[in-house]
Amino acid sequence: MNRIEKALMHALFTHLHHNIDKAIDFKAIDALNKKVGKLFPNVLLVGPGDDAAAFKFPRIKGAFVGKMESHCSPCVPRPYDAAATGAGGAMRDVVAMGARPLFLMNFLGTKPLHEKVLVGPCGFAGKCTCGKCVEMTSGERVDLMVKGLRDMCSAMDVFIVGGGFSTSFSDIVPATVVSVIGKLVTAKPLTKPAKAAGDQIILIGKTGSDGNDTLYRAGLVDVMKPAIALFKEERAVMEASLAAFRTGKIKACSDLGAAGIGAAVCESARYGGFGAHVDLTRAPLREKDLIPEEIMICETQGRMAVQVAKKDVAAVLKAIRAKGVRAEVIGEITKDNKEVFEYKGRTVAVIPNKPSQADMNELTNG
Repeated sequence: MNRIEKALMHALFTHLHHNIDKAIDFKAIDALNKKVGKLFPNVLLVGPGDDAAAFKFPRIKGAFVGKMESHCSPCVPRPYDAAATGAGGAMRDVVAMGARPLFLMNFLGTKPLHEKVLVGPCGFAGKCTCGKCVEMTSGERVDLMVKGLRDMCSAMDVFIVGGGFSTSFSDIVPATVVSVIGKLVTAKPLTKPAKAAGDQIILIGKTGSDGNDTLYRAGLVDVMKPAIALFKEERAVMEASLAAFRTGKIKACSDLGAAGIGAAVCESARYGGFGAHVDLTRAPLREKDLIPEEIMICETQGRMAVQVAKKDVAAVLKAIRAKGVRAEVIGEITKDNKEVFEYKGRTVAVIPNKPSQADMNELTNG
């Protein structure tokens, strides 16, 4: 495994962010949902396992989408951006299912408001050695987190309808948890798994160099640099995605957050029982001189990936670009059992759908 393969495979197959089922008994949850489903049939449309849940309310027309997401560790170096991108990421998950986000609730947990906290690159160490950190009270940090949540909701026209707050936390890392509810605008929920070989992968939005959480979690960088909040871009990409949905041509959809293009493509292909080929050269960029590994794995906000039949590409691109948003075909779904990422004809990474035991041992041990 090269460096970027190790980082992405660690995220996809080892870290609990992408492997919640290793900590939670989803079979028991599925059994519960089937039991309740006997009392309320055809209410739960999509349960745990996709970008978000889709459901109906008995005797109420239409369907809804809900998502809960935490963004705790990034609040140590960047509390404002982390809270905003946590909210934006949950909203994007709702959009990825074919819905417009409407309501947000949040829970914030922190140390007592008068206690001092260190905000910046050295925050996890508790002592600044870089000269860029700021000491502030826990209350001042909470103010930044709330402002980040509020600004993202303002940009996306989403209500904040409630939440919870606690000052009983003793850890360096505060809690930032958001829950978003939206209204389905598509005929049925969109889902993440790829549907057919030959379908084209369209990337909506531009990729930058920010957001290295995946590299940090894999132990490949020493400093976490979370993604920067992109308010205008989030709104524009949401509207462009909804326009794409209205064409009726979208077969699969996934938002881009943790592990960026790499995770969005690999999870979709693997969950559908397919492979993928991606040309990173085609990805629209926010800045010059990005190396292909950055394009593949950085976690720039305000992006979405959709899949369409080849014959429908022109119509979907037209709908997206009519909203003033960049979008390009970056690859296609294949009949393979792996995802291949290339840049200017050079193979950057090959991610198997089922890693070997030797690879898993290397990821687990280190």
